[in-house]
Amino acid sequence: MFISKQNTMKWNLLIVSTLVIVGLILLGIAKYDIPLYLFLTGYNCPLWRWFANIFDGKVWVIVFTLATIIMYLKKTYELRNNPTTQMHWFNAKFLFNDAYAKLKNSNAFLVLCSLCLAGVIVEILKFIIGRARPIFFDEFGIVGFFPWTTEWAFNSMPSGHTALSFAGLVMLGMLMPRFKWLMWILAIVIAVSRIAIGAHWPTDVILGAFIGMVSADLVLAIVRKIK
Repeated sequence: MFISKQNTMKWNLLIVSTLVIVGLILLGIAKYDIPLYLFLTGYNCPLWRWFANIFDGKVWVIVFTLATIIMYLKKTYELRNNPTTQMHWFNAKFLFNDAYAKLKNSNAFLVLCSLCLAGVIVEILKFIIGRARPIFFDEFGIVGFFPWTTEWAFNSMPSGHTALSFAGLVMLGMLMPRFKWLMWILAIVIAVSRIAIGAHWPTDVILGAFIGMVSADLVLAIVRKIK
């Protein structure tokens, strides 16, 4: 969305989109979050929880970490007899450069980088924002922000599930254009499921989706720029 065909970031579009997202979030917090949340939670069903479990952030990271490791070992084995690629297992700098050279064009590696970037951004924002999860509204009618806390109950914004799902699926859509719209539909369904099961406010999901999209674009632009 924010990356050109030449793998460069569309910074002007990103800046404008960021301002729009901030505006939507502020408007949602002030007026639309609660009614939209109540509407979507009225359609809660086991299918939504299935999405929550299958596409949990930890599952994304574990799957693509394993896939990246397997890809690295596979390429290392294939080049085992090449004298120019002899391994130096106790040289950290060599291992880093060797891994990057072998994995920079790997889909699994690109998705993993996108997931990691989105995950770091999400954790920082959760700590800074400190938004109370919807459970407080459901039980006590309480909404609000309690910044600078790591407590689960006060880290609703942004949605980590949504951010990592968008980071992974948007990246896969760019790497496999034939399945782009399928990836986007799945990402949106996962995002809606986070609201429907009462885990997040709609604006939590909007911010999470935006972080995931930007993370995927940034990773692809950076990795393909580095030779």
